[in-house]
Amino acid sequence: MKNYLILFIFLVSCSGGGGSINSLENELNSDNENSNSNMEKCVEEQNRMFRCDFVHKGLNRYYFIHLAHPDAQEPSSIIFNLHGYGSTAIEQMNYTNFQDFTTTEENNFILIHPQGAPLNTVLTSSSSHWNSGGWTIGSTVDDIDFIDTIIYLVSQKYNINMNRIYSTGMSNGGFMSYHLACNLSSKIAAVASVTGSMSKQTYESCNPTHPTAILQIHGTLDGTVPIDGNSALGMESINKVLNFWKEYNSCDSEPLISVTDYFSLELSVEHWEYLNCLNSTQVELYKVDGMWHTWPRENTFGISATNKIIKFFNTYDINGKIN
Repeated sequence: MKNYLILFIFLVSCSGGGGSINSLENELNSDNENSNSNMEKCVEEQNRMFRCDFVHKGLNRYYFIHLAHPDAQEPSSIIFNLHGYGSTAIEQMNYTNFQDFTTTEENNFILIHPQGAPLNTVLTSSSSHWNSGGWTIGSTVDDIDFIDTIIYLVSQKYNINMNRIYSTGMSNGGFMSYHLACNLSSKIAAVASVTGSMSKQTYESCNPTHPTAILQIHGTLDGTVPIDGNSALGMESINKVLNFWKEYNSCDSEPLISVTDYFSLELSVEHWEYLNCLNSTQVELYKVDGMWHTWPRENTFGISATNKIIKFFNTYDINGKIN
């Protein structure tokens, strides 16, 4: 009974904000015989922002794509920004505001907000989820191939830097980002998790193919995804996650820890850095004192997760630190 209570508390705790926009239909180019782009239909919802729908393994799936600045030099990098359990792509878009940074001329990113599929298992049901193990065990949705298919579809339409594809996300989106780093390693350069972790299943089967830069942002008072883990829901502790990646990347065994006090907010932030990793990658943690299950901003918790993630992704590609 206790485990079901914990599960219920978790399930009602992972979402953001929302919105809707009038659309104008725009069919995608399908001239390339080897392209799957004729599978999808994209509708322009804002200037240079499209919703793209296609059928993936029998399920109706979609994603929002923000194109890079028209004057940015190609090829473009890709950031996947994954929503939390029960949330939506639109909510994650509005919650994190990555588009304010990725669509500038200096940051040549294509920003993608995919939508998770509904979940209905003996454990739980939800309007959306990412199949990353833990409490989502029993899901049959192939989200790894869903993300891989989006990469393929986008690469058929735009000039993509295939060495710079990243994933970040909130909560279940953070779990899924780690799941991609383990299971789609040949495509994913680096990941950043905010209030997420690795599930037991992801941890035990993780098989990356290259040293991978890792950024974790977590609060000490997160009751939904506790920093010390939750074995009942298959959530590994953040220390265990960091240890996995620092060992895989052959980093220094002990982190360099710096502390910044934000007196006006009455809190502090610890920055852990595991240095001297293979390919000059890095494993980092921002441990935010007193922060709960939320996306931190400078005016609330001293740091902006969005700013930190953009800077982090601009530092590494799939081969390690960018010169």
